[in-house]
Amino acid sequence: MRFESLLRVMGTLVYGFIGWELGVAIAQTATLTMNSARYILPATLLGAVLGYFFAPWLVIAPANAARNALRAVPIADLIAGTFGLAVGLFIAALVSFPIAQLPPPFGSILPFIVLIIVGYLGTTVAVLRQEDLLNFFHLGQDDGKITHHQAEAHYHAAQNGVVPVTRPQLLLDTSVIIDGRIADIAATGFIPGELVVPRFVLNELQYIADSSDALRRNRGRRGLEILDRLQNCDEITIQFI
Repeated sequence: MRFESLLRVMGTLVYGFIGWELGVAIAQTATLTMNSARYILPATLLGAVLGYFFAPWLVIAPANAARNALRAVPIADLIAGTFGLAVGLFIAALVSFPIAQLPPPFGSILPFIVLIIVGYLGTTVAVLRQEDLLNFFHLGQDDGKITHHQAEAHYHAAQNGVVPVTRPQLLLDTSVIIDGRIADIAATGFIPGELVVPRFVLNELQYIADSSDALRRNRGRRGLEILDRLQNCDEITIQFI
């Protein structure tokens, strides 16, 4: 069976079921009688016909658009959005239980509306606050990175001839650059080593700065401005690799 034919069959079943539910809601009974059938059967038939003819158009075009959109989304946003969606759906499921006890048609329709709204809010909040989420989940973890005190002690020991002179290198990621506080710290001369910015981080900042979303675009441009400040800072050296 071709994919389009499968979509038509699924569309017929799904929209037919939706039509049945609407007919039952209008007739206020799921029992087929002469009185209720004049609402339930036409609604079911109309839903099935609409699903048969419009399912490929309603599914294929959005699927292609979603695929193209996903290709342009940074992996960090994709992971944060997936996490936010999962949390939102979990919360929506908890909220939907008491709402489903409402009399029809509210008990049948409102849970789906809550599901969509809370899922969207969870995704949006997670994407917009992804840096905070990353900081939260890395709180208290020892990931093997050299601390500032270790770097400073090593550098001063090297100056005194205890060890060979090697300036520690501190790797910057996108969230640290956009945060901006690294530029203020560097200006004080508090950082003893050299800042290193990978090329893919620079490319990601440029991509964010060119985003069609105003909030993301402002964050990307802020990150580029911070890099420019670091390059012009006499107290620190910065290297792009």
